[in-house]
Amino acid sequence: MKKTYQTHFNELRVTVVSIILLPFCLAAQDKGAKSSDSNTINTCVECHETLEMMPEGYSAGDIHQKSGISCSGCHGGDPTNYDKDESMSKKAGYIGLPKRQDIPAFCGRCHSHIDFMRTFRPRIATDQVDQYYQSVHGKKLAQGDKNVAECASCHSSHAIMPADDPRSTTHALNIPKTCKQCHSNGKLMDQYGIPHDQYDKYAASVHGKALLEKKDTGVATCNDCHGNHAATPPDAESVSNICGTCHLNNMNLFKSSQMAADFDIHSCQECHGNHDIQKPTDQMLNTASNEEAICLECHTAGDEGASTANTMYQDIQGVDSLYALAKTKLTASKTSGMNFSEIDYQIQQTRQNLIQMRTLIHSFDTSQVNAKSVEGIKIAREAIHLADLEIQEYHNRRWGFGVSVIALVILALAVYLKIRERNELVKNSR
Repeated sequence: MKKTYQTHFNELRVTVVSIILLPFCLAAQDKGAKSSDSNTINTCVECHETLEMMPEGYSAGDIHQKSGISCSGCHGGDPTNYDKDESMSKKAGYIGLPKRQDIPAFCGRCHSHIDFMRTFRPRIATDQVDQYYQSVHGKKLAQGDKNVAECASCHSSHAIMPADDPRSTTHALNIPKTCKQCHSNGKLMDQYGIPHDQYDKYAASVHGKALLEKKDTGVATCNDCHGNHAATPPDAESVSNICGTCHLNNMNLFKSSQMAADFDIHSCQECHGNHDIQKPTDQMLNTASNEEAICLECHTAGDEGASTANTMYQDIQGVDSLYALAKTKLTASKTSGMNFSEIDYQIQQTRQNLIQMRTLIHSFDTSQVNAKSVEGIKIAREAIHLADLEIQEYHNRRWGFGVSVIALVILALAVYLKIRERNELVKNSR
């Protein structure tokens, strides 16, 4: 009942604040749109620039300003009136700076107005405020906690850009640093019993290196796992579903495995971690000779689980070693100038087979991995056989060329000697 009450309270709060502010919002929007016109006076900017009191981080590229909504669009007032008292009066619709706890509803005046938003960005969602109050941030704010993130904390106030703009605080490349502003603040996070090393761990992870170093915006970042406006810590039951949005096959194999059936708490982070996920290696399964094998964190060497892991490891290594040998022979074929197209195709098939094997380990079924191993070994050996034939053909051609050269040299020498003998006979006959 507590959750239901809280939900109704949040909805009622947003509705009441929106109704109160809506008339001011509409008037301000109209004035804000007018004030952004190049032919219309904007005393807000003129005065603040003259007094050197422009808001911190202000950018003329702000999406609201570019859409025709300037200062008065949010703060109200009359931007055409040079009289400070009149331009910033209640009669002129001046709102001023909203209280922190009112900011979601303040932004929601427009962003929850479907008809108004359709004018500017038809595809943008209009339920962000409702989502926000379902998040940990929103629930805490509704309880009076003024330290939690609200709209401006993530989007900024006067330099809001579309999420696909690299300058935006919510662009994929900038999300970790945006979240870092609060979540790397040890003093702040200690109040909630939350670690403050997530950013450092993420930056050193396989995902973080791909995003922050290689600029690969296709990899997971904070909001891909925790959500955006409805941000919340994923619990054990939802982790595999979250990871499965990218790693679909791994998730489906794990969910259908005996491991998932026997242990409800098991999920992706049990083996891979969360913020500090490293690139997985085959050695994670090597329970026979690698004391740091991930399986040994729960299993002991020689038990059923450890044996299963090591069996899969051996199958993968069997294919991987042949794959490495085939690549070496492919290089030799290329260097020799022989036909290598079919060899290359077979090697690519072997590589694909290895990928499938490393995916199948999430089934914890040795028979599935072994079946793929048998297939991979066959393909790799075929590639090696084709490469050996090409290399042998190369040597045969070189041997044949050498024999031909020797034969030609002998023939040339014989002709030379014959000509010399004839010349001697002619000389003696004279």
